[in-house]
Amino acid sequence: MKSPASTLAQRAASTRRVTSMSVGVALVLVTIKAVVWWVSGSVALLASMADSGLDLLASSATFIAVRYAAAPPDAEHRFGHGKAEAFASLFQAGLVFASAALIGEEALRHLIRPQPVRLEGWAMAVMAVSILLTGLLILAQTRTLRSAASVAVSSDRTHYAADLASNVIALAAIAAVAMFGWTGFDALGGLAVGAILLWGAVSVFREASNQLLDHELPDEDRHRIIALMTQDPRISHVHQLRTRTSGPIVHLQMHAELDPEITLDAAHQIVVAAERRVLEAFPQADILIHPDPRGRAEPHGGAFGELRSAQEKSE
Repeated sequence: MKSPASTLAQRAASTRRVTSMSVGVALVLVTIKAVVWWVSGSVALLASMADSGLDLLASSATFIAVRYAAAPPDAEHRFGHGKAEAFASLFQAGLVFASAALIGEEALRHLIRPQPVRLEGWAMAVMAVSILLTGLLILAQTRTLRSAASVAVSSDRTHYAADLASNVIALAAIAAVAMFGWTGFDALGGLAVGAILLWGAVSVFREASNQLLDHELPDEDRHRIIALMTQDPRISHVHQLRTRTSGPIVHLQMHAELDPEITLDAAHQIVVAAERRVLEAFPQADILIHPDPRGRAEPHGGAFGELRSAQEKSE
């Protein structure tokens, strides 16, 4: 079985590769869209190009963040640097909000004062290439997220999923202009792209905020952790379970009730075995388990610990 350290190293390498790919795709798309927009004048293509430009900034921020987040803990950051990923996601959300606003403004201007779209064929070809590259990138990001939890990569994927939808809309809008001759389709396509980007920004902001505010893991994960802990009948109960994510790391804290008559050495062996079971399921976890003598432990752990115990008893 691979050690947690080697598993984390592999997952970090996977996220580094996919973020490098993200930067490369964004750079290619910005370049080809800028050239064709310059000669075509399409507002839908301008909207897509502006979004790809912000994609490049956002992907660059993610590229840096996942590398910083993977750095080991140090004297100033005992819990590691994982929340750098959440900050990068917030940066992404802000860029997408700005992009949606600017695109909406430009689309409304062109809807009021229509502008001709030139070289529709070239514009459509660029959008087709954009759809293909974006789809391949999303596929790679999805594969990475199956094995490596990363809020930055997840936010990047959400962002590019919105891009994929916007590229399809932009392609349809340009095609409609070519078929029917009404340039209003182009402006309407730009408005639709702006709306999709706004929705994507809200999704990215929500996911990043959950991590920065130390949101608990999903209930199914919490139940799994408790089940793994209590596989050993010598651990009769687990309480004050606290969970949070910080970039690629999951922090777990809990109290485990043991027979009060066993030795400290025996309690240590039981707890270490429980940690190993949890690490098999959550190799990215940083685990802290406090053993309690069953039936003899008074409330402790500070105000939050006592509050959590009261909440668990009421559930």
